[in-house]
Amino acid sequence: MKLEMLDAGVFIAYVLGLLVLALWVSREDKQGGKNTEDYFLASKALPWWAIGASLIASNISAEQIIGMSGSGYALGLAIASYEWMAAITLILVGKYMLPIFLKNGIYTMPQYLEQRFDNRVKTTMALFWLAVYIFVNLTAVLWLGGLAIETVAGVDWIYGMIFLAVFSIAYSLYGGLKAVAYTDILQVVLLVFGGLFLSYLALDAVSGGEGVLAGFGVLTEKVPSHFDMILSSDNEHYMSLPGISVLIGGMWVMNFSYWGFNQYIIQRALAAKDVKEAQKGIAFAAYLKLLMPIIVVLPGIAAVILYPDLTTPDQAYPSMMALMPVGIKGLVFAALVAAIVSSLASMTNSISTIFTMDIYAKMKPAKSQHHYVQVGRVAALASLAIALVVAEPLLGKFDQAFQYIQEFTGFFTPGIVVIFVMGMFWSKASSSGALAAAIGSAVFSLILKFTWPELPFMDRVGLVFLMCLALCVLVSLFTDSKASNSSVRLKEINFATDKGFNVATVGVVIILIALYAAWW
Repeated sequence: MKLEMLDAGVFIAYVLGLLVLALWVSREDKQGGKNTEDYFLASKALPWWAIGASLIASNISAEQIIGMSGSGYALGLAIASYEWMAAITLILVGKYMLPIFLKNGIYTMPQYLEQRFDNRVKTTMALFWLAVYIFVNLTAVLWLGGLAIETVAGVDWIYGMIFLAVFSIAYSLYGGLKAVAYTDILQVVLLVFGGLFLSYLALDAVSGGEGVLAGFGVLTEKVPSHFDMILSSDNEHYMSLPGISVLIGGMWVMNFSYWGFNQYIIQRALAAKDVKEAQKGIAFAAYLKLLMPIIVVLPGIAAVILYPDLTTPDQAYPSMMALMPVGIKGLVFAALVAAIVSSLASMTNSISTIFTMDIYAKMKPAKSQHHYVQVGRVAALASLAIALVVAEPLLGKFDQAFQYIQEFTGFFTPGIVVIFVMGMFWSKASSSGALAAAIGSAVFSLILKFTWPELPFMDRVGLVFLMCLALCVLVSLFTDSKASNSSVRLKEINFATDKGFNVATVGVVIILIALYAAWW
């Protein structure tokens, strides 16, 4: 598919508009330059709507849109469990975890680990996250983004990658998290309305022009198996989504790791003026997650009827974009690029935050605030440069880069969740127990991968989590378990939430019950 001249004009207007908005937002800062709180936490003044929008913009990227649409084409609505279960996970993060993080006044996740455990745990996890964010997440988003631009616009992938890197740096490097968060609002508007319009066109095309409801009826009638939310063990895709495990198994571990303890996601909530504002932003993001399957999965299911002979499922979304009229196609392409660059900007900002505050500031503690901001900018630039260089050698041999991300991070996800959950809610958890869980996570995962290969990935994550939990408890009981004096004790945290958050929670639960009851 190639973009027409009008589409290219719309896309260029979007790029220029985003840059102007970012520069305007960045110019609003106080005189005298930014300090670390201004640059890394947006002066702790992000409103709830910016927090919620930025959470989603940071999450949705090329692999999410093209990959989940392809999964919708291959296995159907069941893949939406990743989105819908994330909604209730966000609510739990807002209720029980955000109050602890904000009370501790942290910039980063490793900083909390230092306060709760010790410098060994903090440094180990900071170095781990830096390596994962640069060599796994950042490279994958760049690589998949370059391939997406090549597929949709016909531009060679290497030039697409360079454009994405330069674009994300151009609007985020100077302004820091504030520029990223406020421009994410524009990105999410493009994503949501562009995605909804594509879904409307897809359903209308399926029904032969008779409307959205008629099109949805045709889908449920012609491909009923694509509307099974819980897959049976004889389903060919059971290894990817192992039945009831999406509700009570390893998906919870994966979701809490991503939405609760992931720096480039949770950093937005840490930038709220108070816990109530952060919780409102989290609730807003939860409702946006409920909407995502309509935007990214439904077009893939519609492609089963409209384009039944695709060579690979990941061609579904680019093929569906052909339905778009000239001009609007450029807007939807802009939405796709928006998803990619917002994720890149979020990751580079978080990499610079962890490097500067957890590594560099400990080595050079007497420097000025302006100096640390400059170091953060250099770290962001360097991380993107490294990712550009290593992306093709690392990912060129993988047919599905998203599987590469999932498989690699899945080795460590159970241990990370154990470290945080035990550190937050069990006072006897020790530093040695935390490190044992981190090491055990990788060891147990490797052992199970090669000795029990028929075990679904999601079930393996759940099982390793239980093993790491037991290991952490055992080691902690035989080692010094006193918490760091700088960590706020659990009894000092107020977990009470206001009426608005409670109503939002009930709404999410009711919607999820209705969705799973309808398509179990």
